[in-house]
Amino acid sequence: MTEPTTDERPRDPGLPEPPPLGASALPPDTFAGQSIFVTGGGTGLGRAIATEFARLGADIVIASRKPEHLEQGEAAMRALGARVLTVACDIRDPDQIAVAFDAATEAFGLPTTLVNNAAANFPVPAEDMSPNAWRTVVDITLNGTFFCSREFARRHLAIGTPASIINVGASYAWTGGPGFAHSAAAKAGVKNLVETLAVEWAPYGIRVNGLVPGLFPHDDMTADIQGNLVRTDDKDGCQPALRVGRLRELGWAATFLASPYAAVVAGHTLVVDGANWQRRSLTNPTVVTVRDQMGKDPFRAS
Repeated sequence: MTEPTTDERPRDPGLPEPPPLGASALPPDTFAGQSIFVTGGGTGLGRAIATEFARLGADIVIASRKPEHLEQGEAAMRALGARVLTVACDIRDPDQIAVAFDAATEAFGLPTTLVNNAAANFPVPAEDMSPNAWRTVVDITLNGTFFCSREFARRHLAIGTPASIINVGASYAWTGGPGFAHSAAAKAGVKNLVETLAVEWAPYGIRVNGLVPGLFPHDDMTADIQGNLVRTDDKDGCQPALRVGRLRELGWAATFLASPYAAVVAGHTLVVDGANWQRRSLTNPTVVTVRDQMGKDPFRAS
């Protein structure tokens, strides 16, 4: 009996599809009467997270530097019937953060959950990276996450109320990220903040956790990152799950981490990527430099 050829073999099923959009594992009003503060919540992954909190009854506060992102986020939340406030805020500036939390508290009361989603990122070989590019990414991704967490926690500490912080991270915080040295270093710091702040603030009822997305393609990805993805013919086939993530799956993970059903989960980073970051090959593929992967000419000193 001859073995079937590769083309004749049925495709492996991979991980199953999730429940449909709009479904939830949590009770419908889990976050009723609470407000959720999401940095970078107007687009992409941040908006997906805000969407699932809104579906569970939360009021949503979206913070962003860009007016067009605030408009998009507001429209999406209103379409769900949620109350929403948008606040212009550069998270590199602690004073602007304080003003944003003042506005959020005046509108809906002190937020009970902070989602530190805002970050800066773009692919660049380390040797081409300017000092300003390094500082900008670290300043937004790491410093901004700390400044927001500090402002949020201080307000809860002052009045003795419980709260939840979710830091959106990246798997290259563990592995390193060729082509993303600035972001990988900053995200490693963000992961460490999860573990450090969780221990410091758990005695006061403030839980700190991390949430790491895998590949969740969406229209708001920057052009250079989309360009990298275009060079991957079969994005599903590159994942151990044999499919990329669906945006709602990331939102569901975030709502669980902030919910009463995860009340004792603190200092944990939940990776939602179908085991992709843990993948290893029996034999290593041929090394292709970051410059070659990005289609860049050989480096020449200026």
